[in-house]
Parts: sequence; structure tokens; C-alpha cells
Amino acid sequence: MSDYTHLNIKDVEDQAPNFGLGDNLEFRMARVGLGLEESGISYLRMEPGFRLPFGHKHKNQEEVYVLVSGSARMKIEDEVEDLKPWDAVRVHKDTMRTMEAGDEGAEFLIVGAPNTGPGDAEMVQEWWSD
Repeated sequence: MSDYTHLNIKDVEDQAPNFGLGDNLEFRMARVGLGLEESGISYLRMEPGFRLPFGHKHKNQEEVYVLVSGSARMKIEDEVEDLKPWDAVRVHKDTMRTMEAGDEGAEFLIVGAPNTGPGDAEMVQEWWSD
């Protein structure tokens, strides 16, 4: 393997349509394209006011969510955190979480480690309801 990989994350295939969410978000997972061995990184863009319709946690992967632009709220177990650009939130693997974009929409970079590949997430539909 090369000592480095250069990739524009926006050139990675958008996975949102595969989840039936293409109208409300853009989700690009760059783990494979970058050849990451010990971690993963994804780009998530959410339309204004859109709330992910599921919560999730992992068997093995810790994640860090960095809000790059816009505003958002993040539900982490029973708490809701308001996020502004460049806020970073670390979430333990066993902790349920989901997000909702603010009025301007939201763009996140999400970093996970270790690299677990597919099948590590447990998803719960309609986990965050008012």
C-alpha cells in the first residue's frame, strides 16, 4: 500500500439514495476510497430542518462528529446538544445518537475508529421523536 492517498470526498459516491434519503441529505463514505486501515471518514450534508429518521450505535466503533457549516442539534441518549460550526462531539460506541439540521442545513465530517467495515451499526428507526 502507498504511504498516502489523495481523494476529494465529494468525488465519492453519494450513499443517501441507497437509504432512500437522497432528497434530504448527501452521505459520502471515504473509508474504502482512501484505503483506510484503522479508521473511517464520511461527509454528511443535511437539508434545513431535516432530522435523520433513525438513531444508531456501534458494536466496536467510536465516532467524532464535526459540524463544518450550518447548525444542528444532536440527540445523544437522553440529551440534546445544540451545535455550531467547528463543534466536535465524540460518541462512545455503545451510545445511541442521531442529528437534526438547523434552519441553514448542516454539513458534518464524521470520523470513526477502529475501521469496522459494514455491519457494525445497530439502527433504530424513529428513535428521536418529540
